[in-house]
Order: sequence, then structure tokens, then C-alpha cells
Amino acid sequence: MTQTIEQNAVAGLSQATLVRRRFLRHKAAMVSVFVLGGIILLAFTSVGLELGTEATPIRVPGWYGYGYAQINPVENAGAPTLDILPEFIDGTGLAVGNHPFGQDEVGHDGFARVMRGAQQSLMVMFVIGLVATIIGVVIGSVAGFYRGRTDSLLMRFTDLIITIPVVVVGAVIGRSIGNLGSFILAIFLGLFTWTGLARLVRGEFLSLREREFVDAARVAGASDRRIIFRHILPNAIGVVVVSTTLLMSAAILLETGLSFIGFGVRLPDVSLGYLINENQTAFATRPWLFWYPGLFIVAIALCVNFIGDGLRDAFDPRTKRVPKAKELAK
Repeated sequence: MTQTIEQNAVAGLSQATLVRRRFLRHKAAMVSVFVLGGIILLAFTSVGLELGTEATPIRVPGWYGYGYAQINPVENAGAPTLDILPEFIDGTGLAVGNHPFGQDEVGHDGFARVMRGAQQSLMVMFVIGLVATIIGVVIGSVAGFYRGRTDSLLMRFTDLIITIPVVVVGAVIGRSIGNLGSFILAIFLGLFTWTGLARLVRGEFLSLREREFVDAARVAGASDRRIIFRHILPNAIGVVVVSTTLLMSAAILLETGLSFIGFGVRLPDVSLGYLINENQTAFATRPWLFWYPGLFIVAIALCVNFIGDGLRDAFDPRTKRVPKAKELAK
């Protein structure tokens, strides 16, 4: 009797409600959401934003006192002024100092450069994810829905793109247009990273196009475009969302790798990968210049991966037990 009541309670909820509640119960995903949100908020509010073009820049100031390109007098021999343990022992609280992440030998503030690098890396990650998702969803859905020659043509084109090494393409693009900015670089990288998503979406469409609701839409006179984007695609959104998060995680690592070898973001701008490349020789003498960018790269990549795991479990009920009625009522 109790089991029947629980099943009826679950059956009375919409799919969106079930997905949301499954995701909210995924502890690692929820912690990652707050951590990633904190990193984004910190990065974009601390050193401000730079919008517009190089000829007509628009600068939105942040609350931090130093700019990422500003040269300052070297304090504390460049070591971080963030001193926690002695101050807590003395009972005087947390001492942040003028340069909590230290300085390089020139005098650049480490915190400002890391925050600017996080801005660029996050922007590249989201732009690559957006571009690749749009292309992958369109190509995969059209191929899976129409099948036949259309499917063969699009999948052979996808196979051709897969054979092209993304790192090599990124290096060539970065060398050619890297001085135009990280946004343009991210768009070009997104044009070559959609292949895996397209294959997954195609597989989902091949299965969903045979369902009864598609036949009902055809009988009702719905056009192919409406059937694809209003009926089938919403039922495949789970695969799209999960794949997009994993793609974004790979995108930030791709940008980091390209910047590390000198083909990504270039001066006067910086990214997390560029900071690691710039300070790799100072690892023995000034390790904090290497640690902080690496820490933010790992934190961002792990957060995106954990969020993707939470979304996968939320959209796929086979990976989770059916929630009880008292749990859904919380």
C-alpha cells in the first residue's frame, strides 16, 4: 500500500520537477554549483571588465585596487602577503595584505592576473560550449531525423572533422589570429569540437523519431522543423545538457594547453594557461605564481565535471532509485 502511494506521488510530478529534485539531492553537484558561481563572481567583480574593441575600449572597474597589467613596487620580496596562521595564533584575525597572491619579478599583482586569467578561461569555456552545442545539436538532429542520404552526408562530414587534431587546429588558429582576442579564438575552436555531441544527438533522434508522439505530430500536420525542435529535441535535452557540461570541461583544458604552449591567449591579455606557461621557470623560486593559476584550473574543471555528473543522474532515472514520497515532499 505504501509503495503504491509513493509511486502515485512520483507519477503526479512533472519531468522537470523530478529532474530538479534529483539534481538538488546530488551533494557534489550542488557544492560545485556554489563553488563555480563563487569563482565566476569573484573573477568578474574583482578586477572589473574590459568590453568593446581595442580602439574604443569600455572598462568597468572592479573592487580590487590593482589592475592585471599594472606594475607596482615589489613588496615582501614578491611573496604572498596573505598570512593566515600567525595572525590567527595572535588572535588578530586574517591578514590579507596588499598582494595576497604575491607578485612576479616585474611587480604585477598575482591576484589581479589570476582573476583576469580566470575571466578569459571561463569566457573561452562558455563560448566553445555554446558554439559546439548549437552546431552539434543541429547536425545531429537533422541527421537522425531524416536518415538516408542526409544522415550519410552529415556523418561523413562529422567523421572528417573528427580526424582533424583539435590541438593542431587550435595552435594554427592561435598563431594566426591569437592577437585578435580570446573570443575569436573560442569561436574557431567551437567549430571543431562539436562532433561527439552530434553523434550522441543523432543516436537519440534515431530512437525518438519512432515514438508515437512523433506520429501524432505528423498526423496533426506539424512541419519537420516543428517536430525536430518542439517535440523530439525536448525529449533529448538530457543528453544535450550532460554532453555540453563535459564539453565545457574539456574546453577549458584545451584553452589551458594551447596557452601553455604559447598558441592561445597572448599579451597584453592573460589566461590561466598563459600564467602557468609564463611562470613555469619560477616554480622553484616563486611557486605561488604557478600554484594559484593551477588551483583555479583544477577547481573550474572539477566543478563542471561534478555538475555534469549531477545532471546525468538527474536526467537518467536508471542511475538513481525512485525517490520516496516523503523525500519528494521536502
